[in-house]
Amino acid sequence: MSITNFVRYEWAIWLLRGLLVLSFLLVVWQFAAPPPILVTLGAPQTVQTRHPKMGIHTRMTDEVEPWKIQKNFSMVREMGAPFVVEFFPWAYIERGKNDFDWEHADAMVDHARAQGLTVIARMGFVPPWARPENTSVTFLDEAGYQHFGDFVAAFTEHFQGRVDHLIIWNEPNVNFEWGQRPVDPVAYTELLKIGYTRAHEKNPNIKILAGALAPNLAPPNSTDAMNDLEYLDKMYQAGAQNYFDILSVHSYGWKSPSNEPPSPDRVNFRRTELLRDIMTKYGDDSKPVMLTEGGWNDHPRWTKAVTPAERIQNTIAAYDWCEQTKWIVACVLWVFRTPAPTYTFNDYFTFVTPDFDPKPIYWEIQKYARGE
Repeated sequence: MSITNFVRYEWAIWLLRGLLVLSFLLVVWQFAAPPPILVTLGAPQTVQTRHPKMGIHTRMTDEVEPWKIQKNFSMVREMGAPFVVEFFPWAYIERGKNDFDWEHADAMVDHARAQGLTVIARMGFVPPWARPENTSVTFLDEAGYQHFGDFVAAFTEHFQGRVDHLIIWNEPNVNFEWGQRPVDPVAYTELLKIGYTRAHEKNPNIKILAGALAPNLAPPNSTDAMNDLEYLDKMYQAGAQNYFDILSVHSYGWKSPSNEPPSPDRVNFRRTELLRDIMTKYGDDSKPVMLTEGGWNDHPRWTKAVTPAERIQNTIAAYDWCEQTKWIVACVLWVFRTPAPTYTFNDYFTFVTPDFDPKPIYWEIQKYARGE
């Protein structure tokens, strides 16, 4: 090999090595984690709305990045809804008995409050240490009730002055939410008593919400669910009346318009009035009601969905009905946004996409809140 060819060969080798190193560095740079975004609470904000009972259920429980939590609540404020319901899973916070991690819960509450929002906290989701092995996260037997009461007391104390509304459990009248076992309004009432008592020990001004029942038409002795009207009646028979401050109601319209009259054989938005009738039956109508879930879905192929235009019309009319109904203090519909798509019909309950793109219903509700 001549000297000239040798030099060219060596130069080519070094060039190839340089390109390989550069390629490696580019790959590392591409997949390297970006620097964290510094997020502060910012100046306190106020919700500007002509409809102060408006609310929306949020799902920041599984949102990791602080800037997304902040943006989510900021968009709720800009839409004009003063109330949010947020889930605070017991298992996420109390990792072991008296071993609390409040960091993420604090972030959710503080960002919501910085945007001028009132937080209604939903309690549930049993940690493994508080339930028998091989049971679901919604299973809590009587042996665990005191553990739950301890958690409610700790939560109330930790968030005193920041969270003043607690929902005790979610949809206990369906077996999926009651540990995959037959539902039991008497047992739920006992759990409610413990939660109410422990919370009020820590904060006499706390508001305990009971019920959060799934509207359904389950026949008597069904293994899957109990009709919400029957369940509430049995709660009162079990002595629930003295152990909650507000009744929590779930009110879905499915394919029915918002103004369809209530009927025991129909699941529609105004079924709420039938639950109110039960409160009146037991002389408990001095207590208010909060709708903590509800609304319509506009999936193009789901059997219980409506069109996007019908969903907007029904939602505005529902907020309006709640505004005019004295015994309702908040109307919190499902659901503002989820951290990631579910790729199911559930994505069509949302007002904003996971990428923070507002849907038409968001803009129309914002106009309604501004009185436009």
